[in-house]
Parts: sequence; C-alpha cells; structure tokens
Amino acid sequence: MKEYSRNKLQELTANAIYVVLTYRHMGEDVDVEGILSSLFECDYSEVPLYAKAVVVATLRHYGEEVALLEKNMRRWKFERLNRVEQAILLLSLSNFFYNEEKPDKKVVISVAVNLAHQYLDASDYKFVNAILDKVLVRDA
Repeated sequence: MKEYSRNKLQELTANAIYVVLTYRHMGEDVDVEGILSSLFECDYSEVPLYAKAVVVATLRHYGEEVALLEKNMRRWKFERLNRVEQAILLLSLSNFFYNEEKPDKKVVISVAVNLAHQYLDASDYKFVNAILDKVLVRDA
C-alpha cells in the first residue's frame, strides 16, 4: 500500500469530494469507489481508510453540513460558492466532526487554509478561515 503525507492525503480527499459534488451537480450517479480508486491510482481496497471515511461521511451528512455552513454565512448560500470551496469546507466539517481521531480545530482550519491558498483566489482563504472558525465547535 502506498504511503501518503497527511497533506497529500487531505488534498486527494478534497479532490474526491470535488468530483462527487460535480457528479451530483450534473445529476449523475456517484461511484465513490471508482472516484477514489482513480484519484489514488490504486485498487479501492488500497485507498487509505481516512479518504474513504471522510468522503462517505460527507455524503451521509451533506444536508446537515450544508445547513450548518449556511447558518454561519451571511447573505450567502452554499450553492453560490464554487465547488472547490465547497469541497474544502465539507472536507473540513467531515474531518472535524466524524473522524475518530477528533482532530484539533486549529489543525483542521490550517489544512483548509492551505488548500484554499493552493486552489482558490488569493483572498478566499479568509472566508474559509472565518466560516470554519465559527462552525467547528465540539459539544461538551
């Protein structure tokens, strides 16, 4: 099984979520196994568990994650965001709320900001940072 750095793993997982969102937007069936196998360039059985879990959590909790994001976005609707931004935000929420490792809020935001710097316009990272800072709160 191929080893991935944490950053590369999260980047590929964000790409998988982007592809899933694109298929859904087009009204096409989503083949999660095919998408992950293609992006990770291996058989699905060798795709890292982290990627599988986060993509499945994103699909399973999509509605509630979108509702949580929209509740904290002033005058914005989730669907108005570009799909890359959507994918980064959904990756962050699924990782934070549904990852058994329970990553630290600062780490999740840092990953999201790095992805935003890499894939979005220059100042879009500020929006990603601000939204995630509001929504990533653990229940006591």
